[in-house]
Amino acid sequence: MRSSLIEKPAPLPFVAKSRAAMGKKAAQDIAYELSRRLQDQQGVRMIFAAAPSQSEMLAALILMPVVDWSRVTAFHMDEYLGLAIDAPQRFGLWLRRAIFDRLPFAAVHLLEPGTDPEAIAAEYADRLAASPIDIVCCGIGSNGHLAFNDPPADLNDPSDVKVVTLDTACRQQQVDDRCFDRFDDVPTHALTLTMPRLLAADRIFCCVPGALKKTAVRRTLQDPISGLVPATALRTHSNWSLYLDEDSAADLASPEAL
Repeated sequence: MRSSLIEKPAPLPFVAKSRAAMGKKAAQDIAYELSRRLQDQQGVRMIFAAAPSQSEMLAALILMPVVDWSRVTAFHMDEYLGLAIDAPQRFGLWLRRAIFDRLPFAAVHLLEPGTDPEAIAAEYADRLAASPIDIVCCGIGSNGHLAFNDPPADLNDPSDVKVVTLDTACRQQQVDDRCFDRFDDVPTHALTLTMPRLLAADRIFCCVPGALKKTAVRRTLQDPISGLVPATALRTHSNWSLYLDEDSAADLASPEAL
């Protein structure tokens, strides 16, 4: 079921003293949620973001002993167009190194653009729609994007997966995150899950560390809900959690680090 764009009571963000502490807390909560669902469901379907902001959480998550990963099916939320199949910046490869190849998932569905990304988008959308998505693990871009839904994003997009053009701020973030050496090396287009597709998940965990994200975090929590800051749409979801470190929480009124 797609989320209606009606603001819900926002959760208080968890603010940690360090990126490592942020990642550990998020991983503990995600592992608990997975284990709770697997008590009542045959399997769990979840979507992962690929970004340095997720590194600490994923590193902690693979150490959690309570999850039966053989009953978890994984997807990811975006992928560049135009990179070589073995390019280290490809999100599918990044996630394989970070988590997919390190745990015995029931299935991992990589978003591989191939030579016909429009057709792949339709196929991936069908896979996502085959059963409900239980959990999304995401971050927030420095321009307020979720996945590669750069502003101005369509918060009521009828598509589930589509080809998009990356804006300048999004491409610069990839350089600032040290994923690419030069701005001109960053691809101009990508496949992405849309905002409604992401918000259709039953539970969302959002990890956003680092000073480069502090303005995006403040705007996510305080700006009007709008495609101009796509992450503000998280406030229309009834079951999401936000994890920050002291740097990313610096623009909030009274962050209390734990």
